[in-house]
Amino acid sequence: MAAEDTASTRLGAGRQHLRPLKRRGLVLLRLTAIVFAVLLFCEFLIYYLVIFRCSWPAVKTPADAGGLGTPEPVLRAMFLADTHLLGAVGGHWLDKLRREWQMERAFQTALWLLQPEVIFILGDVFDEGKWSSSQAWADDVGRFWKIFRHPPHVQLRAVAGNHDIGFHYQMNTYKIKRFEKVFNPERLFSWKGINFVMVNSVALEGDSCDICSGAEAELLEISHRLNCSREEHRPQECGDRQRLPASAPILLQHFPLYRRNDANCSGEDAASPDEKYTPFKERYDALSQEASRKLLWWLRPRLVLSGHTHSACEVLHGADVLEVSVPSFSWRNRNNPSFIMGSVTATEYALAKCYLPYEDTVLTTYCTAAGGLVLLTLVHAGLVASPFHFGWNMLRKFKTTPDTSLEPLSFSHCSFTMRPVVKLSGSKTLTKGMGDLGKVFKLPDN
Repeated sequence: MAAEDTASTRLGAGRQHLRPLKRRGLVLLRLTAIVFAVLLFCEFLIYYLVIFRCSWPAVKTPADAGGLGTPEPVLRAMFLADTHLLGAVGGHWLDKLRREWQMERAFQTALWLLQPEVIFILGDVFDEGKWSSSQAWADDVGRFWKIFRHPPHVQLRAVAGNHDIGFHYQMNTYKIKRFEKVFNPERLFSWKGINFVMVNSVALEGDSCDICSGAEAELLEISHRLNCSREEHRPQECGDRQRLPASAPILLQHFPLYRRNDANCSGEDAASPDEKYTPFKERYDALSQEASRKLLWWLRPRLVLSGHTHSACEVLHGADVLEVSVPSFSWRNRNNPSFIMGSVTATEYALAKCYLPYEDTVLTTYCTAAGGLVLLTLVHAGLVASPFHFGWNMLRKFKTTPDTSLEPLSFSHCSFTMRPVVKLSGSKTLTKGMGDLGKVFKLPDN
């Protein structure tokens, strides 16, 4: 019998010893689940929740207006700018990891949800292409294709920016060829009856250097081909080259066309108030007035898209040529990056902007979750009272504590004597006895 009691005692002691371990295991499991949920939300789900709200804009076609004939095919094009993949010299590994993961998740999510047919990157694809070595360039290119991988049926094209090949005084033929080896060097191409012209705007310095002269000669040749496509009866000087669609082109470049500043730009992703009124330097912040006039005159575009400023802007050149400056795609340059979605036909276009998750939203979520985890840990360690238990105890205390202001008078030491009411002429007198004390209340006559 004694042995059985001893065994039962040991069993009970063992169970009591296991309870704290079980409690700690449950707490650890809860903390792990919270960490996993926060990471899943901030690094994956938030991109789907935000980009899911974006949709392709509707574009008018002759069939929509009641016209006859087959409807024009619509091309779904995605325009983004200034990805600035960090290099080996100035790129910290943590900055690389964070920014590149953000761009990868944003791009892959947009690719899966929106299904674009062509993607254009408007320059400054890399941050250190202007001075990177051959090995560093190869590493950057490999990381680029990992981030911006896409199915074979989706085309990706890019124009060169000043960070890819350097400004005019830094660029050379080697850097340009190196960039064009990665991206299609074709300056003029057509798809679904739409003409696109991709310009090396860094080379439009206008100083007759070899690279600049070659760039202008190439643009003149493109202008000639576009003019031939607009002619109903093909002139003899157009030659036997394949005819382009008779569609005004869309101009894609890194530098924006000339404008004084961003004072007339508006929107939540426009330049900050202290930057809006800073004058633009020609050939540095924007193209020169001369180069801008040449592009508009030679190519006669119906739409211009550019990057470089990292901020959004819409500018009307002349009477009907709209230029859209596309903001940066990276958190490194903006808290609220975005890209442009375009529904384009041979004669019409419609644009819409799709915002990516704000960086401060993600950081705030992480900070809030970290604070909650610290609080839960302290509560489990007994260093801080549980907010739930603290609130519950305060509520019980409030319910059980008597309100002395409303407590009835205790008459345990008082004796009462009932006295009859005595009527007096001219007034009514009510006498109420309380032991040896009596109070007389006189009531007014009726």
